[in-house]
Amino acid sequence: MTAQNLPYDVKKTKPTEPPLILIVDDEEAIAEVLAAIVEEWGYTPLVAYNGHQALMLAREHWPALVLTDLMMPVLDGVGLINALHAEAASQHRNVPPIVLLTAGGGKAVSHLPADAFVFKPFDLAQLEAVIHRLLEQKA
Repeated sequence: MTAQNLPYDVKKTKPTEPPLILIVDDEEAIAEVLAAIVEEWGYTPLVAYNGHQALMLAREHWPALVLTDLMMPVLDGVGLINALHAEAASQHRNVPPIVLLTAGGGKAVSHLPADAFVFKPFDLAQLEAVIHRLLEQKA
């Protein structure tokens, strides 16, 4: 689901409406499947296919959580995370929780600036639990 076809105006959402999750993956099929899954879980997905596009969408529709791939063209996951931190600071916003999707092993990515790591191929129950936990901690 892209910004153009959100089910409601994100700028006017109320706290009782589903949290907006920004999904970022350069593999369109993965991004679209993740969007359908998080929507099924009761969240509102917003999809970007690279870090730059995600940053532009985040500026317009600040997400409750970001679910991003690590390796992407244009702006990778780490670049996106750093840009979101800078954007949050300049706009006096809280940085959304960030879940990094990666094929790398735990030690290889544990130093990266994310709130949680989910390794590909991932278990949907684990992903749902991580998203739920991070959103609950944020509330």
